[in-house]
Amino acid sequence: MKNIPVLTVQKKSLAEAYEAALISLYAKGIEFETQYDKPEDPKSLDCTMNITIEDPLSDPMIHKSFPGGIGDLKEYVMEIQGVKDHWCKNMNDPKDTRWEYTYHGRLKKYGVWKELLDGKSEETGEFKIDQIENVIEKLVKQPFTRQAQMITWMPNLDLDVFDPPCLQSLWYRILEDDGVWYLNCNIRFRSNDAWGANFMNMFGFTMFNKEIIAAEISRRSGKEVKLGRMNWQADSFHIYGKDLKQAKERLFNRIDSTDFEDRIYNLGDEMIKEIYDEAESNIIEKIKKYDEIHLY
Repeated sequence: MKNIPVLTVQKKSLAEAYEAALISLYAKGIEFETQYDKPEDPKSLDCTMNITIEDPLSDPMIHKSFPGGIGDLKEYVMEIQGVKDHWCKNMNDPKDTRWEYTYHGRLKKYGVWKELLDGKSEETGEFKIDQIENVIEKLVKQPFTRQAQMITWMPNLDLDVFDPPCLQSLWYRILEDDGVWYLNCNIRFRSNDAWGANFMNMFGFTMFNKEIIAAEISRRSGKEVKLGRMNWQADSFHIYGKDLKQAKERLFNRIDSTDFEDRIYNLGDEMIKEIYDEAESNIIEKIKKYDEIHLY
């Protein structure tokens, strides 16, 4: 085979789209080696994937098979909104093993990174751009603009770091229907771990779009702003070979023996929403404890 498959999925809800994308990858993906494989690992399954979620906030929002819990989803939402931006490493300190970036940091302060300067950890860079602010301002002034875009890739850093950003860009445009503004979004990943990360990625950016972008556009414009469709584009949408056994056990081998309703949660269910909301205090405490040990 000389061509990487390009697969397309379109579903109403997040959970439906996630499951359909995994099934499509499992059926039509091709085997690939990766730079992260151990000698005993099977090859990964890979494709280029285009997923459209027509109504990202509709239930069922949560798929039970993703490798995490309700609290993990809340923590990831908080992370994308900036709660862990201070966990980034000093880029010129080889002893510092913290993160090289956060997605929120790249979006909020593009062009900036941390270095040790005069013995202190300080931000450096020739410029700093708040892309979130600029996107919101553009959409408030001209909702039909095609220029409301944010990027993460910084070639001066990312061509050489061990784990460069998977998220590459977010693009927004607004449609109006009966006086309501609908925020449409395209999100592109260069590499997306379909089993280990994709669901949390899609859930997290759905909440980012709702709570950060749409909410602020609504506040400034006086318009009701809802989420329109989200189009998710992954250049490499893959399941690592080491994860195939778990993916079969938790999902693929259960498709024929379980109902879809048994494989999902509704975020609108009172118990699930309560678990999700109450996780925040524990996450804040977890971050404080991490800071006490790792920040210097």
